[in-house]
Parts: sequence; structure tokens; C-alpha cells
Amino acid sequence: MSRQASRRARSIALFLVVTMVASCGTLPRSGPNKREIFAGSVLQEGDAFVVSVNPRVTAATAVVPALGFSSVFRDAGELGADTIRPGDTLGLIIYENVEDGLLTSTGASASLIDEVQVDSSGFIFIPYAGRLRAADSTPEQLRRLITRRLDEQTPDPQVVVRRLAGDGATVSIVGGAGAQGVYPIERPTRTLSAMIAAAGGFSIAPEIALVTVTRGNRSETAYLSDLYKNPHMDIALRNGDRIFIEEDTRAFTVLGATGTQNRLEFETETLSAIEALAQVGGLNANVANPTGVFVFRNEPEEIARAVMGRDDLIGTQRLVYVLDLTRPNGMFDARDFVIRDGDTVYVTEAPIVGWNRSVAAIFGSLGQVTAAGSAVGIN
Repeated sequence: MSRQASRRARSIALFLVVTMVASCGTLPRSGPNKREIFAGSVLQEGDAFVVSVNPRVTAATAVVPALGFSSVFRDAGELGADTIRPGDTLGLIIYENVEDGLLTSTGASASLIDEVQVDSSGFIFIPYAGRLRAADSTPEQLRRLITRRLDEQTPDPQVVVRRLAGDGATVSIVGGAGAQGVYPIERPTRTLSAMIAAAGGFSIAPEIALVTVTRGNRSETAYLSDLYKNPHMDIALRNGDRIFIEEDTRAFTVLGATGTQNRLEFETETLSAIEALAQVGGLNANVANPTGVFVFRNEPEEIARAVMGRDDLIGTQRLVYVLDLTRPNGMFDARDFVIRDGDTVYVTEAPIVGWNRSVAAIFGSLGQVTAAGSAVGIN
């Protein structure tokens, strides 16, 4: 076949391959490119606001979980070490200033009443003194009360009250504690951090540990590290408190041209966009577009209004935040932009990558067509 016919065959083959690639739509890739994401913005009649990140945007979106104990928990004073509570066990010694006393045996001047249990209502029973309320009193207050009651029966009684055990007031600790169980509130363990230490500390990383205290029908949660950073968060405990230690369950997803694509949990209390990228090994230097780092988020109405500078937005809004790491302040913006639970971080591919992929597909296919033509004698 003539050289002209061969060139014509090559042209026809190239035309057929280009047509085939065009008809197949986009070539395989990790996701939409930068232009396609912008095409889905509200300005292009899409359903998401696409916003470039700047210092004003980072300030408006810098929202972290509002965790911590309220004043209801913080203002509760510590229980007195000697306060008597339901369930406590008391020991009493009663001295009578007569030979034949009400409670003493013949020849004895004192009567030992050992292991008197405070009932669930907070009362005890003492012969000749009757049923007395012991709960919420100190041993000294109870001593004076018993003395007054017995003084009506025997002259000048002398009473000694001892608190033998403090198991009446307890808390339960479950979850990521060193040793789960029920623990008494005693002198060294009247605060939350001291009680956790008594339970063997915690078995999870303190940076992502949450502690929830349930008191009655009220539950409040704080970061475990805040108990040590902010002493006012180290609340006093109350009888029946339930303490639950768990890992922070917040997570985000990273997709696109990064070192790896995965769903990742927060490793710190707060997480920036730079730190989120670092958790997956950063951008893939061979394919990533540093001008097209996107964060997809459903933003609450209040924050969406602040970001967009509009007061007509109603309800949760879809926002796509754009980070351009090549700008003079781009790295600072990414460092200050806070990632939140449920965010999707997506890194687009550089335009040249798509071009190279298309060229490889076209000329790879062209080579196959040319080889097939040679086999049938077109060349």
C-alpha cells in the first residue's frame, strides 16, 4: 500500500480513538476536578455555596464542640469527709454517770453499741433515744443529738460517735477506666480526677478521652484533659454519680489526590485542615492540585449566615470551602481552618494529570490500532 494510504489509515485510526474517548465521557479518576466542583455552586444554579477560605471565614467557622461541666456541677461543694450518709456504719460508746445505767451492764460504766447501720432513709435507732436522723450530720452533731435525748433518761450521759465505714456514698466508673467498678467517696476521692485515679486512671489516650458524669437525670460531658487544664472542671462527686470514660468518636473523611483515602478519627481535641491532610500523608506530589483542596460540610444556619454575610438563609446549608495552598497566606488559612465532625476533605487532581491520562489513552489506543493495521497489511 502507498505511503499516502498509510497516512490516511493512521488519521482515520486517530479520529476513531479520539471519538471513542469523547463518547465514553470522563476517563477513570479519583473524583471531580476543580472546574466541575465550581460548576455545582449556587451561582451556577447548583445547590452548594462554594467559598474561598480567608481569615474572616476561618473565624466564622472556628466552632468546636461545646463540652464541659455546667455551673450546676461545678458549684457543688465537696462532701465533708465526716458527713454521715445512708448506708454508713457507726460505732457508739455511751457512758452513764450511775452504777445501774439504762444501757450499761452491772459493774460497767459504759455501753458499746457497735456497727449501727444508717438505713436508706438516713435514720438510726438508739435504745431510750429513739429513732434519730443521722444522715447529713457529722459525728459531732449526732453525738450532741443523742446526748440530748438520753439526758432525759439518765443523768449527764457521755456519748462517743465514730464513723466506721464510708461505703454509704459511692460512684460507679465504667468504660475506659483502668479498673471499672463501684467506689466509695472517701476523703482522698471526693473529686472526679481523684476518683478516676483511684480506679486505675484511664486506658485510652488522654487527648481524645471524654468523661461523662450522670447525676440523677442530668448528664454532662467534658474532655478528660480539661480536668487538669482547668481545675474548676474537676467537680466534686455526689452519691450515686455514674462516670463513663470513652474515646472521642468524631471522624472525618479524606478523598482524592492524597497519600491515602480513608475515614479517620480525631487524634486531638481540635483539628485543622493542615493536620487533617498530615494524618493521611499530605498531598500526593505526583497528581495533587494544591490550588484545589476542598472541604465539604453541612453548615448550621447561624454559621452559614455568618460565612455568606446573608440573613435570608433558612436551615442547614451545603457549603464547600476552597483552600488554595499556593497563595501567600494559603498555608496559614489551612492551618487556622478547623475541621469538624463529619467533614469530607477532598483534594483535586492537577489539570496536567487529566491531560496526560487522555494522551496516554489516545496514543496507547492508537498504537494498538496501528499494530492491528500492520497485522492486516495496512502499512
